[in-house]
Amino acid sequence: MIKRAYLELHIAVFLFGFTAILGHLIQLSAVVLVWWRVLIAVFTILAFTKTWSKIRLLPRRLVVQYFGIGCILMGHWLCFYGAIKWENASVALICLATTSFMSAILEPLMNKKRIKWFEVSLGIIIIPSMFFIGGSLPKELTSGLWLGLMSAVLSVFFTVINKKLISKTDPLSITLLEFIGGGIFLTILLPFYRYFDKTALFLPSNSDWIYLIILALVCTNIAYVLATRALVHLSAFASNLTINLEPIYGILMAIVLLKEDKQLSPAFYIGAALILMAVLSYPILKKRFDN
Repeated sequence: MIKRAYLELHIAVFLFGFTAILGHLIQLSAVVLVWWRVLIAVFTILAFTKTWSKIRLLPRRLVVQYFGIGCILMGHWLCFYGAIKWENASVALICLATTSFMSAILEPLMNKKRIKWFEVSLGIIIIPSMFFIGGSLPKELTSGLWLGLMSAVLSVFFTVINKKLISKTDPLSITLLEFIGGGIFLTILLPFYRYFDKTALFLPSNSDWIYLIILALVCTNIAYVLATRALVHLSAFASNLTINLEPIYGILMAIVLLKEDKQLSPAFYIGAALILMAVLSYPILKKRFDN
């Protein structure tokens, strides 16, 4: 089951890698983009599955908890797409690399378990990686770096809290409840956003619809169900560390599709290589030292 969990998680992470590219191509603002993404995702799950009948049997308190986790997820998405819109896809993606170090500290503290030295060590490798990456960026790109880091913080809280409730029901029901909770949060937020930014586009263009459907169905529904299924058998740290491959996949796609390599220096790629080394080292160190 562990091997299958890792396989499903890697497929999910590969699909997550497309989200930054699609976010760059979609012409909507971050708030409107995320609202449409969630709306399409929720309606397709409701239309093509019988998940709602299972959800109706869940305790109300548990449903509210999943709704709250969904709000954290929406905050992560808003910061992530904000970083993409503010600067570029590569910067937003690479900031997610900090999740492993944060998770190595936060997961044991929140679950009252001992901190594992090899997890912290791998997480620490990410810190010089971020110095390489941050120092390689032009000054005009640093605002996106901060938004990306906030996205990473929220991603860690989402994964750690989600892990604690992962066994309460099936992955598809969890995904749907979190998306509904997040969608309610965004629907409340949207009128205030529209009030302060009256020029922002709300209706997607023809090309935006295509990108949004791919984003919602493939990179959201399928990817999040796979990631949630994998989380049943993996720790939050292992999940977050593997998700650090998302920047690698995403940056390679950005180089090919968006030509973002023209903005990035060799130091950026040194940082990316350190992240890849940390991700690939984790299964080896876990097998050797986690007894």
